[in-house]
Parts: sequence; structure tokens; C-alpha cells
Amino acid sequence: MKVVIAGGTGSLGRRVADDMAERGHTVVLLARTVRPEIVHRQVEWNGRTVGEWATELDGAVLVNLAGALVDRRPTRRNIELLRRSRVEPTQALVEAAAGLEAPLPLWVQMSTLAIYGDAGQDEVDEGHPVAEGPPQMAGVARPWEAAAAGANADRQIVLRTGVVLDPGAPAFERLSKLTKLGLGGRIGRGDQWVSWIHIEDFLAAVRFVVEEPSMAGVLHVTAPEPIQNRDMMRELRKAMHRPWSPPTPSLLVHVGAFAMRTDPALALSGRRGVPRRLLDAGFAFEHPTFPDALTDLQDGRAEDPQVRRAR
Repeated sequence: MKVVIAGGTGSLGRRVADDMAERGHTVVLLARTVRPEIVHRQVEWNGRTVGEWATELDGAVLVNLAGALVDRRPTRRNIELLRRSRVEPTQALVEAAAGLEAPLPLWVQMSTLAIYGDAGQDEVDEGHPVAEGPPQMAGVARPWEAAAAGANADRQIVLRTGVVLDPGAPAFERLSKLTKLGLGGRIGRGDQWVSWIHIEDFLAAVRFVVEEPSMAGVLHVTAPEPIQNRDMMRELRKAMHRPWSPPTPSLLVHVGAFAMRTDPALALSGRRGVPRRLLDAGFAFEHPTFPDALTDLQDGRAEDPQVRRAR
């Protein structure tokens, strides 16, 4: 099987590429800049217009992960960057697929549970209505998904994903750093829900939906047991052998986020996402609980193979 990955040079894209290649599939990465340290074949594209790269799609499974990192201040300019960096590549892929003689066998479209905005205490499965905002969350995810709708593919899957926990990836590194610095107390009220997934379960879910022809439409790719912020921070402190830490009030979160050039809503809002359709289809999670996932991540068993090879 040939797998083309848009956004494949990012940390998550490289993980998907390695996983597919290790299983004997041919992997091609669409890259704005070819990176010689990446072992997979890379084809240049500008992420906006159709070019020679479009021929790579013929008969291939497409995995669209293209998009800028969300960890940035929610200014108008940054929100437009987040939206444009997702919508424009998706539109280019749709246009390229429309020119193929035969439909793509499968289009795997990345998305995010942030499409539900701040969902409070509600349990959120695939039937939950999406939110109108905030603009840096639902305001980015809604047009991202809409750009892929109707693509020339026999089957399309939209992966609304929780926070992917992976050693070396931005989300896990930031949580670890804050905890090690003694800032591992609950954030704000602490009752906001965090939907997360271990990198190994994310990769297994991608394989599952690729190989299972009955899977189509919107899927939640997140662990079956979301965790509230206060409990997540407690488990992080325990895993990293840190003592109790005082809570960080919401006002201080806003001040700290400004200094760190990040978005306070990433910490203060939440979604209690559940992967109803994956569970109903019989998918088995290797790391269903946060403490178990954290133990595995701390032990280094889930470390990026490219990182290990570089040491």
C-alpha cells in the first residue's frame, strides 16, 4: 500500500510515517522543505497549489495532517495562520484528487476535538453538536473539516483527536517542563476535562481505520477515559516525583500565557471526549488510563525511534 502524508515532516507525521513504513508500506511525504535527516521519500509542494506532486496521489491512501502548531497566542494574525495553514493545503489536495482518473481509495483527514469549543462537563461523543467558537478552536476546525468535504475518495475518515501524548512532542514536553519547575498544581478551577491519547494508541487507531473498510465519517481518536485537570496534574507530579504544588489561578494563567506566547484557553477550557465509534467497532486501547499511559511514557518505551537512533 502506498501512503502519502501531507504534513508528514512534523512530529506526528513522522510517527505515522515510521509506523507505516515499518509495516512494509511505501511512504511519501509532501514537504514544503525537504529535510535530509528524514529517511522517508519527500516530494516538495507549496501547500497551496496543485503541482507535479499531485501524481503521487494516484492509487494512494492520503493522510492529511497539514497545519501549524496551535501553541501560540490567540491573536487575529495567529488565528488566521492556524486556519490558513489547514484550509489551503486541504483545498489543494481536494483539487489534486479531483484530477485523478480514479478516486482515492481512502482519505484520512486530521481534525481536533477542539471543534466542540469549551464543552464543560458534558460527555462528548461523535453525535455531539460542534461549537461556533472560540475562533482559535472551533473557528479553525470547522473550515478545516469543511475544506475536505466531498473530496474525490471512495472513503473518507475525519479524526477528531485529543492531545497526543508523545515524548519529545510539544504538548507532553510543556506539561513535563511545568511540572518539573514546580508549577504542577491544578490550573484554574481544575475541573476542565482533558481528552488525550497515548501515541501508540493513536498510531494503532490510524492503522485500524485504514484496514477496516466499514469505518468512515467522523471518529473520535482519544482515550476512553478523559481526565480532569486537577487529577492530570496530580498524576504528573506523582510520576515526576514532585511534591504538592499550589494551584494556578485563572488570572495568573492569562499572565503566564502572555509571557510564554501561548493560548490560556488551551489550559482553561476542556472537552470530555469519548471514542464511541472506535469502541463500538471493537478497537482495543493499549493505554486506556492516564496513569498507565504516563508510566509508559516516563519509562521511554514510546520514544520516537528517530530520537533513539540519534543518541
